[in-house]
Amino acid sequence: MTQYQIKTNINAALELGEGQFIEFKETPDKSLQREMVAFANASGGIIYLGITDDGKIKGVETSNRLKSQIQDTARNCDPPVAVLLTQIKNVLAIEVKEGINKPYSCSSGFYMRMGANSQKMSRDEIISLAIKSGKIRYDEQICAEFDWKDFDDEKFDYYLKLARISNNLSREEILTNLRVLTNDGMTNAGVLYFAKQPYKYIISSKIRCIHFNDDKRVDILDKKEVDRGIIGNIEYAISYLKELVPVRFEIKDLKRDEFPEYPIEAYREAIVNAIIHFDYFLGNTIAIEKLKTSIVINNKGELLFPKSEFGKKSEARNRLLVDLLARTNFMEKAGTGIKRVANACIENGNEVYFEFSDSFWITIKSNVTDNVTDNVTDNVTDSRKNQIIRLIRENNQITMKQLAEKMSVTKMTIVRDIARLKENNIIKRIGPAKGGYWKIIK
Repeated sequence: MTQYQIKTNINAALELGEGQFIEFKETPDKSLQREMVAFANASGGIIYLGITDDGKIKGVETSNRLKSQIQDTARNCDPPVAVLLTQIKNVLAIEVKEGINKPYSCSSGFYMRMGANSQKMSRDEIISLAIKSGKIRYDEQICAEFDWKDFDDEKFDYYLKLARISNNLSREEILTNLRVLTNDGMTNAGVLYFAKQPYKYIISSKIRCIHFNDDKRVDILDKKEVDRGIIGNIEYAISYLKELVPVRFEIKDLKRDEFPEYPIEAYREAIVNAIIHFDYFLGNTIAIEKLKTSIVINNKGELLFPKSEFGKKSEARNRLLVDLLARTNFMEKAGTGIKRVANACIENGNEVYFEFSDSFWITIKSNVTDNVTDNVTDNVTDSRKNQIIRLIRENNQITMKQLAEKMSVTKMTIVRDIARLKENNIIKRIGPAKGGYWKIIK
């Protein structure tokens, strides 16, 4: 039964009783305005005038004066609430639509419909509702504590190069034109892009990259937290995963074809999406995880629209962050990131999953079986095993960084090889990372 059918069917409303979408009122008393804003702040609802709280029809004398009084009550909400009046015999149904300008308040404060009651909202609930409705945007807020000594000219010049912006104007003029600098000071967006250490001002500026040896998030091979600003964080995360993603090569007719386990287009777009649409109000950290058979990218922040519209609609939580990045090649077309992730995975033979809660999760599954992955890893390790053992014999305190330099491979490659050698009981680490040493077991 639709809400309209409920509104025009008194018996249906009485059977359902008061709840999230239905309120009974015997007369239009002072609490009427409270019920209006409560429904407007929630998902809408219907107020029936002329029915007692226990569901008995008393009726109400409907007149033009009463209707005008109700409309005035709705208009006096802040902002005004739109209502639709329908007379059903001696009962007046007041339909309140879900508001598009939340939060709404009345003379006695802000209210939210919670089940069969309209509850007064706390300060944090009001702020949260304002954030979700886009009335307060973190990236557009002024960072009053920002010290210009912490402005990073190298980051600024690099951004101008990426965005193909000439530096004919002064730094302040360019920042003002980009809307990250106002008469009141630097915005949080400006800090996230151009501060030397954004974390000094914004606790949620870091990203965390983790490499697990399994799918249960138990055995950690490597963990890094970086605070390089929006551009630097994106570049680091992409590079981090790229070093960990195996690529299979096939040579046919002197032509080499590459078949990556995960498509770079997918995890690149997923990383950009996480960093740009992250809810920086929450003070958490974006997580980029490489598991044994998947890549998982997680950022805090609820969807700003119904789940049914996911993939069809795009709405920016951080408009300034998006606008700045859209000037570079990191965002080729705003609003198409999720489709690009899905299409890249389909083309590369990967499954991809999108999950929603108070966070947004993108999980990209490997396109190879466990056996193939293990065999590739074993073979790669075997090809360098003797060289690693020889270098350890020469210097049992050698670091992974030194091993990578001597063998002309990446540190991530050494991390994987060392993990495999330790699993096979070929080598063992004695003592901590700093001050310890390697022991060759067999």
